[in-house]
Amino acid sequence: MDFQHTPREELYKRIEKLKTELNQNNIHGALIIQKADLFYFSGTCQNAHLFVPSEGEPVLFVKKSLERAQKESKIDSIEAMKNLKEMAEKIISMAGEKRNIGFELDVLPTNNYLYYKKLFPTHEIKDISLIIRKTRMIKSPYEIDRIKQAAELNYKMFSSIPHLLKEGITEVAFASRLEAIYRENGHQGAIRMRGFNQEIHYGHLMSGWNLSYPSFFDGPTGGSGLHPSFPQSAGFKKIKRNEPVMVDYVGVYQGYMVDQARIFSIGPLSEKLIRAHEAAIEIKNTIIENTRPGINGKDLYDLASNIAEKAGLSDHFMGYQNKISFIGHGVGIELDEFPIIAKNYDFVLEQGMVIALEPKFLFGDEGAVGIEDTLVVTDNCLDPITYFDNEIKVL
Repeated sequence: MDFQHTPREELYKRIEKLKTELNQNNIHGALIIQKADLFYFSGTCQNAHLFVPSEGEPVLFVKKSLERAQKESKIDSIEAMKNLKEMAEKIISMAGEKRNIGFELDVLPTNNYLYYKKLFPTHEIKDISLIIRKTRMIKSPYEIDRIKQAAELNYKMFSSIPHLLKEGITEVAFASRLEAIYRENGHQGAIRMRGFNQEIHYGHLMSGWNLSYPSFFDGPTGGSGLHPSFPQSAGFKKIKRNEPVMVDYVGVYQGYMVDQARIFSIGPLSEKLIRAHEAAIEIKNTIIENTRPGINGKDLYDLASNIAEKAGLSDHFMGYQNKISFIGHGVGIELDEFPIIAKNYDFVLEQGMVIALEPKFLFGDEGAVGIEDTLVVTDNCLDPITYFDNEIKVL
């Protein structure tokens, strides 16, 4: 099978950025395990560990499948790993005794952490979670190209909605038709998230009251889902006339994501919902106009909040009963990457950051309206990557 693999030059640029950060923080090496990080730095998601020394060449230790890892990864040194003890002994021989070593402690389970401590008894374990996340938040031209191709996948899916959305169809049946378009055109299905116990399947698709139905998910909308075992997104509710239908879906191409939402309806919506949607568009356009490298994300949140307040919609902005305090988040290989555009959260934007901006308004049983697009910070602006009509699409 002829897959497109991450080029060697791309991988080693990422690794050099990581090594610079390791040296600046007096960390002698990094052991990368988590699937998203492993793919980012090695180009493979096989059962493997990537050791990146602060000085010297990285080594990819592979348990299964070595054959696939050798095809997928362009790391120069790829070795078979019988077990973790053997790998640890090799790393100690490379890095020396009484050194420190970095792990992704934000995602590493405690039992694994305790076992690695036994494997490296003379080493001090350091948390390199922030180093890795900040390295990954600046996207290369290679990455942005994949994200743009994910946007094309989304445009194809959104364009199909007017032909598929019918009165009386259940949310889950409607979702299945859209998801079939995704899969037929190369969507991987899985949506990676870094946050503990945060999980999502394609995204959120709900209508009417279900748009404001509360859920655990760390976002403005929730949805009943089909069962308490996965309590979010589409349920068996039938879609009715004159109610908002939000399709908030994550397109993925070769591991890279875009996050995008639009509102559809069968017949017109109330003036209140239309006015709120116009406020969401105004927020998006105002943030685009005011974003430059160097601006603080919390100032952009304040801009959005002020627009919502002037429109008399503060009580409905980014939630109804369970409000969230952000309006934008980074996307890439994971859905919840840096930066975060949030209330009172200092995050200075830099060129190459890719952000999903999602101003939304929720109204209890009446549903919700709003918009979401994925954009990239350029040298002088915030440039949209996803594209589709901003306005409510009335069928």
